[in-house]
Amino acid sequence: MSHICQSCGMPMTDESMFGTNQDASKNSDYCIYCYKNGEFLQNVTMDEMIEHCAGFINEVNKNLPQPITREEYIGQMKMYFPNLKRWRKEITISENTPENPALMGVKELIAKMADTLPITFISSVDGEGFPCTKAMLSPRVREGIKVFYFTTNTFSLRVAHYQANPKACIYFCDDKGFQGMMLRGTMEILTDEKTKKMIWRDGDTEYYPGGVTDPNYCVLKFTATDGRFYSDFYPRSFVID
Repeated sequence: MSHICQSCGMPMTDESMFGTNQDASKNSDYCIYCYKNGEFLQNVTMDEMIEHCAGFINEVNKNLPQPITREEYIGQMKMYFPNLKRWRKEITISENTPENPALMGVKELIAKMADTLPITFISSVDGEGFPCTKAMLSPRVREGIKVFYFTTNTFSLRVAHYQANPKACIYFCDDKGFQGMMLRGTMEILTDEKTKKMIWRDGDTEYYPGGVTDPNYCVLKFTATDGRFYSDFYPRSFVID
């Protein structure tokens, strides 16, 4: 069975191509050119690894029915490499740590999309395990890039979904900039008066005639754990600490 190196993406057709662990045992995740004695042989970023691999375009083309250019190969790797084990581990962002170079500007992009886009898509899981997506007005309040608050109807189908299964995702889409940001996490249903007052706005009586105490008015609190974004034809996955 062929394995794919989780550092450089090279197919490993037999065990002789496997890297080695510290105890000299074989490691089927990484190839001999990337990993030896429990350590990576190159201290590089994902983009630097892509540039390195692009130098082998002539070898790659020997196995392709239709040759591709170096630029096309780089584009393919930029789509593929964020899913490899080594680079998934590298890409992490948080509120309190220096920004990972591989995700330069992502925190700002999440904040900008949440604050400026009029619509956010939220998804829940129904009783049969199918994803259900709905367009919502964008979050009223956010806490950094991890917590987002939305208004909704207490007796809605969406609330019923989250009460049964809190797994959720939200998606911001900038169609003009051709950018998308998906965040995964959990959704809580909040009905306490303090939280409801926090995100209440003038004009909300149009939707909730009873005001803040309207029994059909509640708050959705989304807490993100990880996500994925697409910009400049380049998808990247990340974890939010």
